[in-house]
Amino acid sequence: MSETKKSLDEINESVKVPSVYETSFLQKFLAYSGPGALVAVGYMDPGNWLTSLSGGSQYRYALLSVLLISILIAMFMQSLSIKLGVVARQDLAQAIAVKVSRPVRYFLWILNEIAMMATDLTGVIGTAIALKLLFGLPLFYGILLTILDVLIVLLFLRFGIRRIEFIVLSAILIVGIIFGIEVFRAHPPMAAIASGLIPTPDLLKNHDKLLLSLGIVGATIMPHNIYLHSSLAQSRRYDHNNPAQVNEALRFANWDSNVHLVAAFIINALLLVLGGTLFFHATNQLASLQDVFNGLKNVAVVGKLANPVMSWLFAFALLITGMISSITSTLSGQIVMEGYLNIRLPLWQRRLLTRFVTLIPIMIIGFMVGFNEKDFENLIVYAQIVLSIALPFTLFPMIFLTNNKKLMGKHVNSKLVTTVGIILASIITILNLDLLFSIY
Repeated sequence: MSETKKSLDEINESVKVPSVYETSFLQKFLAYSGPGALVAVGYMDPGNWLTSLSGGSQYRYALLSVLLISILIAMFMQSLSIKLGVVARQDLAQAIAVKVSRPVRYFLWILNEIAMMATDLTGVIGTAIALKLLFGLPLFYGILLTILDVLIVLLFLRFGIRRIEFIVLSAILIVGIIFGIEVFRAHPPMAAIASGLIPTPDLLKNHDKLLLSLGIVGATIMPHNIYLHSSLAQSRRYDHNNPAQVNEALRFANWDSNVHLVAAFIINALLLVLGGTLFFHATNQLASLQDVFNGLKNVAVVGKLANPVMSWLFAFALLITGMISSITSTLSGQIVMEGYLNIRLPLWQRRLLTRFVTLIPIMIIGFMVGFNEKDFENLIVYAQIVLSIALPFTLFPMIFLTNNKKLMGKHVNSKLVTTVGIILASIITILNLDLLFSIY
């Protein structure tokens, strides 16, 4: 490959941070805080909404344990992604591209492009459904209208990465408050929730539970977030030749990541608890976003908790997350294309390309089966499974790269970290294969 530019050159080293000897812990945390919010929003997109609500409506609180395990795995994997960016000063796509042959590089690029499209698909469908719930806009027109989110992404990017981080963090807080209020009003049984955090063997034995569990894993630990974080970790400007400064960058980048991932876990858990508390008794089928919207204002479904305001807030939160996820999927797509192919497109062109390719299968399915929420929401669940299947092709290379002494120096993985990483990635791979064989 020819020499590559820095990952997301317009963002790279654009935010100055204090030196090792300046300011307090809180001030340093705030300076480094931001990339974790951009990554965390990918853990609470419309795909997470549907898999979490489906898990609650079908199995009440039993899949809370899957959410917890997924977020702990995510913390571990994101920490490796951060380390690659901070220490090696490369994003994951760049680091892989220089280590593999051209055919393998093209294969990984195509695979990750498919994963990006699956991610984008969930945002398109979620946004279109939110527009229908809020304004009665037919799904067909709502899907077409999502093309205009290119303008929204461009507008946000003009603000600079620091302002984008603030906008995304504000969106996370708004969504968290909305669901916190709705779950608080539902008065869920805390003992049952606590027991749901403990995994049981039935998660592996029950095929339907396994299918939905993998959907949750795919919706929680997403390939594009791994690529994204390895690039965003390079957005802070500090002395790379000062070992103490590098150590501090790693420390605070991980604080930033873990704090925001905890927030993502709380929001997803609130969604699952909401589904399990309000809709488990009403249906044993897949709960749709339309069902939740209608149910929140229907006395016959949720009793005295019914309130049109809660219903509207639910749809508003869905619209926010669908639109905000466009920012991270655009950045991630650019990272993958630049890293594997060394091709740089303006972000608006990259966004249009991804969106048009995503719309093709959506429109084909729509004209074949009709533009109804049920079919499209089922498509979201299977898109999450696609992401789960693509995940090992992201995790294994990252584990081995961060275990490369020449690349990572003194920050190379310990034997324990490498072993844990391989075990976790292997478990995900085995579960995916088991699922595919059982479907076949």
